[in-house]
Amino acid sequence: MKRSPFLHPAAKPLLFAICLGPLAWLVWRGLNDQLGANPAEALIRSLGDWTLRGLWLTLCITPLRVLTNQPALARFRRMLGLFAAFYASLHLLAYGWFDMSLDWADIAHDIGKRPFILMGFAAWLMLLPLAATSFNRVIKTMGAKAWQALHKLVYLIALVGLAHFIWMRAGKHNFAEPEVYGLILALLLGWRVVQALRKRAPWRVAFPRIGTFGKGLG
Repeated sequence: MKRSPFLHPAAKPLLFAICLGPLAWLVWRGLNDQLGANPAEALIRSLGDWTLRGLWLTLCITPLRVLTNQPALARFRRMLGLFAAFYASLHLLAYGWFDMSLDWADIAHDIGKRPFILMGFAAWLMLLPLAATSFNRVIKTMGAKAWQALHKLVYLIALVGLAHFIWMRAGKHNFAEPEVYGLILALLLGWRVVQALRKRAPWRVAFPRIGTFGKGLG
């Protein structure tokens, strides 16, 4: 049987380098004055975009793993999730540094005053425990059930992150990108709902052999 390319020893280092690529590109553009008329805004927004992309890619792993029958894809989910948290932290840091000059009182006031920033901050806060518990020792300490229950927060984080993005674009009535992100998220969450319903379907209990062909899609 042919070994999956996703099990190759170079697969994870390659993914790690790819995930660092956007940051390297932003740094290069910043150092070479390629971030446009408002470099701070371009940097903040780009880091936010890559946070959402990292979250969406993390959510893509399970459907892709099931639909392509490639269980080895699951080994990349943790890294993608951690990079999403990493870019979210850089996004928040860039906002606090370039927009607010690290004035903590002003930052706290801004978070309370502007709902879209509150939503983004809330999503970041929820990401922290997921990132902190994404290590084997912590998983063993927590137990599989508790760990899985906590990491279901990723669905709420994605929704709150999308709301942050939509609200931010609402000021300029520019919803083209948020609509694309929303459609992709709807498909990813809808797929999970369908799988959950299939597993609970009465005919699967009464006639288990009927579902044999699609067992890997459950």
